[in-house]
Amino acid sequence: MSVTKDLLFELGCEELPPTALKILRDSLLSGVCAGLNGANLNTGKPHAFATPRRLAVWIEAVETTQADELVEKRGPAIAAAYDKEGNPSKAGLGFARGCGVEFNELETLKTDKGDYLSYKKREKGQTAEALIPAIIETALNRLPIAKRMRWGRSDNAFVRPVHWVVLMLGNDVIKSRFFGINASNTSVGHRFHAPETFTITTPSAYSAQLSRAHVIASFEERQSLIEKQAIQAAGAVNGEACMDADLLDEITALVEFPVAVTGRFDEHFLALPKEVLITTMQINQKYFPVLDANGSLLPYFITISNIQSSNPASVSHGNERVISPRLSDAEFFWRQDMKSTLADRVASLDHVVFQHKLGSVGAKTRRVETLSIELANQLGCDATLASRAALLSKADLVTNMVGEFASLQGVIGRYYAIENGEASEVAMAIQEQYLPKQAGGDLPVSKTGQILALSDKLDTVVGIFSVGLIPTGDKDPFALRRASLGILRVLIEHGIQVDLKSLISLSCRQFSHDFDEDNTKKQVLSFILERLRGYCLANGFSSNQFAAVTSIACTEPVDFINRLRAVKEFSLLEEASSLGEANKRIQNLLKKAPADISKHFDAAILADTQEVELYQKLLAVEEQINPLLRQHKYTEALKALSTLKEPIDAFFEHVFIMADDEKVKSTRLALLSKIRTNFIKIADVSMI
Repeated sequence: MSVTKDLLFELGCEELPPTALKILRDSLLSGVCAGLNGANLNTGKPHAFATPRRLAVWIEAVETTQADELVEKRGPAIAAAYDKEGNPSKAGLGFARGCGVEFNELETLKTDKGDYLSYKKREKGQTAEALIPAIIETALNRLPIAKRMRWGRSDNAFVRPVHWVVLMLGNDVIKSRFFGINASNTSVGHRFHAPETFTITTPSAYSAQLSRAHVIASFEERQSLIEKQAIQAAGAVNGEACMDADLLDEITALVEFPVAVTGRFDEHFLALPKEVLITTMQINQKYFPVLDANGSLLPYFITISNIQSSNPASVSHGNERVISPRLSDAEFFWRQDMKSTLADRVASLDHVVFQHKLGSVGAKTRRVETLSIELANQLGCDATLASRAALLSKADLVTNMVGEFASLQGVIGRYYAIENGEASEVAMAIQEQYLPKQAGGDLPVSKTGQILALSDKLDTVVGIFSVGLIPTGDKDPFALRRASLGILRVLIEHGIQVDLKSLISLSCRQFSHDFDEDNTKKQVLSFILERLRGYCLANGFSSNQFAAVTSIACTEPVDFINRLRAVKEFSLLEEASSLGEANKRIQNLLKKAPADISKHFDAAILADTQEVELYQKLLAVEEQINPLLRQHKYTEALKALSTLKEPIDAFFEHVFIMADDEKVKSTRLALLSKIRTNFIKIADVSMI
């Protein structure tokens, strides 16, 4: 049984970027684990730690030595290893020299492809102590750091200056050097509460020892503590802490020893939109807002301090002094913005660039307005409301409030529209145009909001494609993938029956710059359909089921999903497999037939019992499915078509399709063509 010891590595730094902390932690752990695995060192349970000033990994039960390995080298073929006289050839002698042995020490390796010279050698495994420094070095070099910084006079580079390094295997320090610092078993506690160094006794004691030094090393444990404290603090003022997940992560990455402190702001600020106050607290100050049971904002906030102050009231007062000017600024912006209406600001959009080849935001607004009116007319919605919402949709971009709080575009527009006396549906649509904001996010609820969201996103996708700025790899600066998925979700989840081809064509006609319209249409359609594939796979459909519907060129998303659901249900039927194979066989037979083979059908020629019964059954099924297809009841239609299984099986078993008589052969192929035509009115079931 191999000997194992726990491994501990800690990198002590100046404050690490909070939004990247979890990524760095996870990448370091995966890199070290991958390195140990690659070195054939078995390990036990891995643990990762991250605080503002440290990244660490503790891996239990690491083998202290690699297992010995039998290495076999293959040399030249036996035929080439000897000369005509049977003496070792130059190739054979060269192989022996390369292995560091005499020729007579070589062996023969027998394979299916012939016999070869070989040499076997048992290599002794290296110690983990010798391997680990290089493994960690590699893991550090592969961390996803966009830009590394240098410090002092050295050439060392990392995301932040490094101040100490811990590297232990069991209770022993592994002699090594990282970033110009010798590894040790000495760590540092909290910057203020326990700034002195201390010796780590053993890797398994790391977390507990740090805890005594006022550092909660586990990110998850620290986050849980923050949540608990915030909930308690909010409850003390009869409220609930509003904890955004991203903000919670960021705050957790900013503190090593969290302590919740409650603060208060002047109630008169509550007259401002609550989103403005919440954004100020969350984005600018990293505070948790406090809401009442109805979701209304209370004049309190919770901040997470990194110290246990002997005078919490002083900390609270300091935070209140910081937030008050911020809220006063927001109040000033509101008052200034109220001096003009959204409609007054529309003309200013002509001076705001959307994209230099596509012109201004004002030009975009006019395109979106035309699209919105057309869509509203197609869907039987109020075109006047759609036009007004589109006209005002981007006006809040030139307000002071959005200039300060860019993330509130649309939200501020809704508030200002209400203040300006615009219709409630117009005001709501201005905010809803940006939905969904992320995968699985809320969708527009109002009809006008749905129309505006579709028009705005479509204009962006088509416009950007028309100027050749197609997303590649991870680069998608205009968020076209998100916009395309948003288009699909709005259409599908609200049951809006609109064809993508017609939508894209309509959008293309709004642009006046010179571009390849046909190519743009194809590219945009393909791009959106690829997002549709991802959407469908994420919702439990298989790639084969998706391909079955894609093959019939259905470009109306709602209809596409209806067909896909039908195909999924059909695939569960007992008859599905047999009918799928039958359709493949039919498809292969028809490849050799004329394109217009169905015109050659002559029912009078049918003579064999099985082909007559198949034709009669087909007529009955056609009469049954045609009204179902008109009602888009694809599941019922496929179930009706599944009753053709037995007559199709009998036809293939007893009827010779490729008869010598040309008319008989053509009629039989035409009959098969009719069967396939009925299936592909829904999907190509041969692909499932």
